[in-house]
Amino acid sequence: MRVRDAVEDDDDALGEFADAPAEVMRNVVHDRTVRVAETEADGETEIVGFVGFDAMPGTVRVTYLRGSPDARERLLEEPIRFARKEGMSVEVLVPEREEGTASVVEAAGFEPAGSGPRFDGGRTLKYRLDPPSG
Repeated sequence: MRVRDAVEDDDDALGEFADAPAEVMRNVVHDRTVRVAETEADGETEIVGFVGFDAMPGTVRVTYLRGSPDARERLLEEPIRFARKEGMSVEVLVPEREEGTASVVEAAGFEPAGSGPRFDGGRTLKYRLDPPSG
């Protein structure tokens, strides 16, 4: 599995993962840090997941984490690595209906931190990982 920066041309694939129009995902690529995970088989490259995050004062907030379980695990390493380098916490917003994503986030050491904002009328759960002390 290879991870790379997302580009505008990834908008259709990202839209399928996020259940959003390609145009919206094109804007996400411009407005946030977005990484995609891809695999190659028989000379064909396929996007198998993506993560979208942005930095706020003291916190890196992950707003998109979609794809296969392996891809989500690998992609979650990206914002964690950035946050640790900068001494920041990481928050992940997980739509309440995405139990698989919640499991990946919890396995990475995140702790539940209450309810997050509503997106498209659906509730989200907030998870937090504080920087290592010391």
